[in-house]
Amino acid sequence: MPQASKLRCQRFWFSLFVPLLLLLAAPAFAQKANSDEAIVLPKYDSHTETKTKGIVDEIKELTLANKREITELIVKSGSDTVRVFVSPKSFQDDMGVSFNKGDEISLTGSKVKLEDADVILGKEIVKGNDTLLLRDDKGDPVWTWKK
Repeated sequence: MPQASKLRCQRFWFSLFVPLLLLLAAPAFAQKANSDEAIVLPKYDSHTETKTKGIVDEIKELTLANKREITELIVKSGSDTVRVFVSPKSFQDDMGVSFNKGDEISLTGSKVKLEDADVILGKEIVKGNDTLLLRDDKGDPVWTWKK
């Protein structure tokens, strides 16, 4: 077989092999990414209710296992960093409250375990003169999920 024909044959097989490999590998990568992002929140526990103050260091939108999104605040309190699960962003928008890096907040919430980390499920957050009530006395969310 002449060298040019051999090279064309190799290119042909390579052009078939690489896309096929990517096509087969894509679902595995997608499943891994989704499993890392999908979070199942623990139940609110009024027995572990705590109050703290801090500065918002980061704001994230996380996808829960039910495919809904929830806002997470990373709050610096002294030398500690606290993860606070707030509510869907749409609820905050409806209430006219937003969070920005550097905001000073006070919060009440349930300190619970998520995987091996301590997190706080927010019940009430005070920012300046605004108070955002997130949960009722039983710890049930006061927001509704929008589609």
